[in-house]
Amino acid sequence: MTTGGTTDGTDAAGAAVGQKRRLRQPFVYRRHHFTPTGVLDYLFFLFAGAASTWLALLILLKGFSLGWWQVLTLLVFWGVVSYLALPRLHRILSQIYVPNYFIGRTRTSDGLLGDPVNLAWRGEEAQIHHAMREAGWILADSITPASTWEIIRSTVTKRSYPQAPVSPLLLFGRRQDFAYQQEVDGDPGQRHHVRFWKCPRGWLLPGGHQADWLAAGTYDKAVGISLFTLQFTHKIEENTDVERDHIVDTVTRANEVIAVDRIKDFSTGYHSRNGGGDAIITDGHLPIVDVTEVVADEADHPERLELALDATRIYSDSRSVSEVTKTLWRQRPLQTVVGAALVLVLLLFQAWDVISMLLDWNGLRSEVVGYSSDIAAISDDTATRIVAGVLVGVSLLIGCLQVIASTSVFRGSNRARLWILTLSTISVIVSMTNYFTGDRDLATNMYALTTIAMQVAVLLALSSDSSRMFTRFSTAALRAERQDRALED
Repeated sequence: MTTGGTTDGTDAAGAAVGQKRRLRQPFVYRRHHFTPTGVLDYLFFLFAGAASTWLALLILLKGFSLGWWQVLTLLVFWGVVSYLALPRLHRILSQIYVPNYFIGRTRTSDGLLGDPVNLAWRGEEAQIHHAMREAGWILADSITPASTWEIIRSTVTKRSYPQAPVSPLLLFGRRQDFAYQQEVDGDPGQRHHVRFWKCPRGWLLPGGHQADWLAAGTYDKAVGISLFTLQFTHKIEENTDVERDHIVDTVTRANEVIAVDRIKDFSTGYHSRNGGGDAIITDGHLPIVDVTEVVADEADHPERLELALDATRIYSDSRSVSEVTKTLWRQRPLQTVVGAALVLVLLLFQAWDVISMLLDWNGLRSEVVGYSSDIAAISDDTATRIVAGVLVGVSLLIGCLQVIASTSVFRGSNRARLWILTLSTISVIVSMTNYFTGDRDLATNMYALTTIAMQVAVLLALSSDSSRMFTRFSTAALRAERQDRALED
């Protein structure tokens, strides 16, 4: 606005405030499947599955040459198959044969059908938190390196961990928004627990019923072996309706304003199995818990920031982009931490290879002699020193790049993650080529087998959905933070 030939600064100030407000809106990240990066990620995802299967076969072959040590090899073989190969194989194949629309069942992170959806809720998130806490339920921690370590400690020391994380299950293509649980007699192996998912905007249940949230409640009765992945996991009580009714009873007894409607025969009563192979029995009824009359307070708004597998945005509410970035780094997935750490461990192996080569000076000299014999001006010792210097220089350069890449991945760089995946893929392909062209020493050389195993583990960790989404979110958040700073300057 101009007055008497002068420019009022109100418009400029208003524009700046408006821009700052826009930056403080929920940070948006768009997911594109068919971009070059998306295609490259999917190829890494597939190759990691093939590489893990090949690794399992190498370990099995190694066992045949160890005599009585075969038992130990079989344990390693079981670990690779159950925690690396089978989960990735299920994840790949289930994209083909498991429906990706709502059928009243969740899916595991491996893509298998999981627990039944047996509860619906109406109301805001804060009202659900208030109702659950009032009924004696405890909010479960997210799965992070810190919470994973706490699970290990509580299991070994037989100590109670009331906030222990629950495994991720997927609904609407994303993992649960949050989960609540109740321990039984302080035993981490037994607990009531229920996962919650926010329904998409405008989405209705089959039959036209409205719900704001869906939930899956089951009772963990013991720790056992998964029928489909052979992993250690919690085994659930067969009759899931008992846990469903327990959840409804606890919240309605704690607060009389909570109403419950029940959709009878919402799904056909059935006998089935979940992703861990546990039997499921349900009558198919679906209670709808209405908490819209619950009065929530400030304590019912927990600070959380989940990385949903197909999330389209990070819910930052009124926080700044900088705060969102810091929250992302605090909740970085375990797979990202493991992948970045393994890169550094592999760097130690590479350093040992170079040191071993230098210590075996005569062996290195004999290899160089064949190449330097045609050059009369250079003595064998001089040529060996030149080759050794080049090897050390190249190794130092690659080592520095790996340290930088590992640190960058830990901080959320998607470009560094793709660079590491590319190098690991090349390394595994070279090993595969050598093996299939006649170099069978890979199946008997423990050092070479260990190196391959770590390369495959890097591929699996950094090509996982959680690691991929973390680095893409972080990269986009950092870009937005730079724009925020530029506007402030």
